[in-house]
Amino acid sequence: MMTISNNIFSSIQHDLNILDKNLKKMVGAKHPVLYAAAEHLFSAGGKRIRPAIVLLVAQATMSNNYIFPEHRRLAEITEIIHTASLVHDDVVDECQIRRGIETVHNTFNTKVAVLAGDFLFAQSSWYLANLNNLDVVKTISKVITDFAEGEVRQGLSNFDSTISIEDYIEKSFYKTASLIAASCKGAAMISNASKKTQNDFYLYGKHLGLAFQIIDDILDIISSKESLGKPAGSDLRNGNLTAPLIFTLEEYPQIYSFINREFQNTEDINTTIQIIKNSQGIQKAKDLAQEHIQASLKAIKNQRNCEAKKTLQLLSNYILYRLH
Repeated sequence: MMTISNNIFSSIQHDLNILDKNLKKMVGAKHPVLYAAAEHLFSAGGKRIRPAIVLLVAQATMSNNYIFPEHRRLAEITEIIHTASLVHDDVVDECQIRRGIETVHNTFNTKVAVLAGDFLFAQSSWYLANLNNLDVVKTISKVITDFAEGEVRQGLSNFDSTISIEDYIEKSFYKTASLIAASCKGAAMISNASKKTQNDFYLYGKHLGLAFQIIDDILDIISSKESLGKPAGSDLRNGNLTAPLIFTLEEYPQIYSFINREFQNTEDINTTIQIIKNSQGIQKAKDLAQEHIQASLKAIKNQRNCEAKKTLQLLSNYILYRLH
C-alpha cells in the first residue's frame, strides 16, 4: 500500500478533494446494495495515485497549467476503472482483506462483488462515452480489455514454475501499467498535445506502472500484514509467481518442489519467503524496477519544464522509496 506524503500533490490537492466528492456522486446507483458496495470501495481510502497522475499530466501538457473539466472527468473514470479491477481481483484471488478492511465479496457475497465490479466498469464506460472524444474512448476502453486479458493470463499461469520474466512483465502490463499508460496518453489527448507528446506520456505511464507493480510484488514478500493491509505472501498462496520468486528460482531450484505441490504444507510459504529474502531475488527485482523508473523519466525528459513535470519525476523516484 502506497503512502505518499501529501505535499507531493499539493498543487492538485484541491482537484483531488473535488474528485473524492464526485466519485461518490458518480457511483450513486439506483440499487442500495450496489451503492453500498461502491461506497464500501471508496471509503477504503485508496491513495488516488492514478487520478493524481492524470491531473499532473494535464497540467504538464497545458501551457498555462489549466485543467479542463474533461481532464477531471478522465481522472475520475481512471479511478473507477481501477477500483472495479480491484473488486474483481479480490474475487478471483479470494482475498479477504484489502487496505486493511474486509473486501466487498467478504462483506456482501461473491455475486454482489462481481456485479459491483461490472457496475463500476459500466459506469466508467458511460462517462467515457460522454467525453465525446473518440480517440480518448478508443485509448481507455482498450484498458478494460487488457484487465480481462491480464486476469485470464494470471489464472492460466497459476503455480506455473516455467513462467519467465518476460511473461511476468507482459502480465504486469495488462494488470497495472496499461491503465496508467492509457490515462496519461488520454490526458495529453484532451490537452490537444502533439502525437509525440501523447506517446511520451504513454511511455512514462507504462514504465511507471511496471515499476509500481514490481515494487508491489517485492512488498508482498518483505512487508508485514499491518503495512500491506493484507497478509504477506498472498501472491504466492494464490499461485501468482512474481519477479522476486522468478529470480530466486535461478539461485535456489529447491523452491520448484514447493510450487509443484502448490505450497500445501504448512511451512511451505514461510520457508519460500525466507529463501527469497536470503537470495539475490529481491535485489534483482529492485534493479528491474529501477530500469523501468529510468525509462519513465527518459520518456518525458524533453517535455517542457514546469512544476507538474517536476512532480511526475519526483513520483517516479518516490515509487522506489516505498521499499525504505
